[in-house]
Amino acid sequence: MLYWAAVFFVIALITGMFGFGGLATVSAGVAQVLFFVFLALFVLTLIARAIRAQT
Repeated sequence: MLYWAAVFFVIALITGMFGFGGLATVSAGVAQVLFFVFLALFVLTLIARAIRAQT
């Protein structure tokens, strides 16, 4: 998931350089959403592993 966020971020950078503002905005938005989903899943995984380690 973090890989796809990075891919969309790079697409946003490239399209922004060439002046495709709409496509850059969409790509940056998708990258941001994917990054926060990855971050939430990462935190949930850490919490689950901490709970599992205690039992």
